[in-house]
Formats: sequence, structure tokens, C-alpha cells
Amino acid sequence: MSNEPSPTVTFDDRFARELAEMAVPWQADEPPDPRLLVLDEALAATLGLDPAWLRSRDGVRLLVGAGVPDGARPVAQAYAGHQFGHFVPRLGDGRALLLGELVDADGQLRDLHLKGSGRTPFARGGDGLAVVGPMLREYVVSQAMHALGIPTTRSLAVVATGRTVHRETPLPGAVLARVASSHLRVGSFQYARATGDADLLRRLADHAIARHHPEAAETEQPYLALFEAVIAAQASLVARWMLVGFVHGVMNTDNMTISGETIDYGPCAFMEAFDPAAVYSSIDQAGRYAYGKQPLAAQWNLARLAEAVLPLLHEDQERAVVLATAALDRFPDRYRAAWSAGIRAKLGLPDALDPTRVVPLADELLTLLHSGRVDHTSFFRALAGAARDDAEPTRRLFPDPVAIDDWLARWRALSPDADAMDRVNPIYIPRNHLVEEALAAATHGDLRPLERLVEAVTAPYDERPGLERYAAAAPPDFGSYRTYCGT
Repeated sequence: MSNEPSPTVTFDDRFARELAEMAVPWQADEPPDPRLLVLDEALAATLGLDPAWLRSRDGVRLLVGAGVPDGARPVAQAYAGHQFGHFVPRLGDGRALLLGELVDADGQLRDLHLKGSGRTPFARGGDGLAVVGPMLREYVVSQAMHALGIPTTRSLAVVATGRTVHRETPLPGAVLARVASSHLRVGSFQYARATGDADLLRRLADHAIARHHPEAAETEQPYLALFEAVIAAQASLVARWMLVGFVHGVMNTDNMTISGETIDYGPCAFMEAFDPAAVYSSIDQAGRYAYGKQPLAAQWNLARLAEAVLPLLHEDQERAVVLATAALDRFPDRYRAAWSAGIRAKLGLPDALDPTRVVPLADELLTLLHSGRVDHTSFFRALAGAARDDAEPTRRLFPDPVAIDDWLARWRALSPDADAMDRVNPIYIPRNHLVEEALAAATHGDLRPLERLVEAVTAPYDERPGLERYAAAAPPDFGSYRTYCGT
């Protein structure tokens, strides 16, 4: 590590000041032998943090919360949540800390938050620790999501702690340093409502408006406008997930942000063979958060947000319910509009084309992909070749190539734009077998497969020689895939 002089790092503590009832002052555990594994230098620079200094001893101590600057007030945040449909009134950061907020290059306030930094009062019997594999999974997948243009929390760094963590087997410990526009969740509002403190609920809503949806403050009903803004943000976000085949895995209300950013990459994966019932989470045994159910899960979560903010919408509860229901009922239309615009782009079809022609064509295609168990990402990338009169790579993805011929003929009659398709259909995603290969190697000290994977997925639309295996589907012997939260 370099011995760069310590720069001035200043954290704001806006969340802790404005919402003290939801912030427990706490300190991270001191790791025995912290060692930087990965660092997003470009992200560090946007936060005003010197990458060279972050690689120094003092910088690494900051990244694990052991060496915070004077005046910083690390806190564990309180929130509640419905976990697989069951309400838990007190969850909170059981193994995480908000170090504070930084102002980025665009003048926006951003959280710097840790995962795996030790037990907090919210730990509920857990050890508060994290291990290398799951923390690097979040690093890889959030890097990919950002490169795909999908709103997401960002992973600044992963630091090995030098501590052995006991799960099914002993594993090397790690801390993830995560950046977000905030960590306000649906569960944050559920917690405030459950306290019965009307003033806290109002202050939380004012904090969310100021931080994420300031336009709501200019309306006649700012709290209703906040709710509508969260609905719009989540409709757009989930549509983007669906368009790239991303399966979150744990869409509990404590994992849905007010900002509209993707958060908590635990049991998550990118779908390969197209299947609305695809589930990759080891704990989602009933398929509650399957790929095809994600829009419904989002609307259900937003209904829980509506319940939490009812006292803010109108002093008459019946009137408040009417207002919330009317707003929530617009979610399906908002989602369909976002998804329809996205699928039109993926198919290379002109904006002027009547949506009543686009959506049925897309729905028919998804049925064909499902029946043929066709790789989602490979199909849409190959489809641009069919627009250039080379349909064979697309046809070969189907067990019966003839099954797609009629659809291709009708689609090509609409004059799709192949170049536009290449700009929105990725060739590289974090393929599940490659993620597991990289995490296994990194757990044993070899970061090269991870670095190569990150290189591929952070430029997902640009085909490059030498990266052919990163565009290929999993080998037949890869088998059924499950991911775990790492706790």
C-alpha cells in the first residue's frame, strides 16, 4: 500500500441529524488484517476521494469503518419490512453502518455505507459479518447494472478483513463499501409509521422529498406527489430489470428504495433460459419473487408504502385510502409503458409504430422463447444479425429453428434498425457460471477471473475479441443454479 498523505474527507450526517430516532450511533469492528481486494477508482473520483489514498493503510481503514475522519457520526439505520410477506417491525442495519454522506461531482448527496462491518443493536443474533464471495458478487453485479444504465447502488470497494467467518464452512471475511443516493426504503416508512410518531413520519417524508423528489414539494399535496414519484421510479426500475432478465431474488419491502435504485444484491442472478418462473434465491422456495412476478411484487410493496404514509395523505383516513388507491392503480400502466418502450427498443422498431402492433408481437416472442428455453441475452443480441439478413445464429438458438421463422418474417417486415438494437441489447452480462468461477477463485486469493469478468460486463454492448466465453451461455453440465445471501 502507498503512504499518500491523508486528505481531508468530510462526511455530512444529515440522516443522523434529521432522523435521530432512526439512527443508532455505532462503530465498526476493527478488522485484524484489512486488505483491499477491488476498488472502483472512477466512482471514488466522483465522490472526491483520491483512489491512491484509498489504497493506503489509512484509506483502507476508512473503507472498513475503522478509521473515520473527525466529526463523522457512523450510525446503524433503523427500518422495518415485510420479509416474504411477513411483517417484522424492527429490522435495521444488523451488519451495516452508514458512515455518512458525501457530495459528489454533480453536487448530489451520496451515502457511504458498509456491509459486514460487525454486529449492531439490530443484529438479531447474527454475527454482523460478511464473507468475500457475496461481497464480490455485489461488486460485480452492481458494476454490470450501472453499465447497463439501470439505477443502482454502487460498490466502491471490497476489503478482505483477515478474519475467518463461520458459515457452512470457514470462509474469509470481507467488508463492502457501498454508495447510494440514500438508503431510504419502503421499510423506513413502515418503521416510522409503526412507532406511532406522526412527527417522525412527516420528517422522514420531508427528508425523502428534499433528497430524492424535490419537485413534490412544489405541489399542492407534496406527500401524495412523493408517493406517486416512488411509484413511477419503481415502475421504471422493474421494467428495466425485466428487459435485461435480472432477477432480484429478495424483493422484501426493506429492499425497495425510495430513490428507485436497485439495492441489496444477495440472492440475485441474470436469467439465462427464458422462463417467467425462474428463481435463483435459495430461500424463495415458493417462487414469490420469480422473474415473471417481479412487477406484481413491486406493486404489493408499494401498497405497503401507501399504508405507511396514509396519515400524511389526508386527515380523513377514508379519503387518504381513496387517494393512495388511485395512485397505486396507475402502477400497471406506468410499468407497461416503460416495458413497452424498452421492448420496442430491443426489437429495433421505430417509435412511430403503433403500440398495439408492438406488444402482441413481443408477447408472442416471449412465448416462443419460453417454449424453446432460449437464452434471453443471446437471443436479443443475435436478433440484430437477423435484421441484417443473417437469421441463422438466431434460428440455431431454438431446438426447432422453424418455430421462429414466421415470427422473424413478420418482425423484419417492420424494418428493424440493427445498429440501434446493438446499442441496447448487451452481449455481456454476469453469466452465472462465470460469476461462480470468479468468486471461487477470489475466495482462494486469485482475483484475475473476477477482474476479467468486470472488464467484460462494464462495457456490455461492445463486442471484443478474446471475450467470447463471456458471451456464451452456461455449459450443459452447469445444472440448477441457486444463490445465497451470505448471512
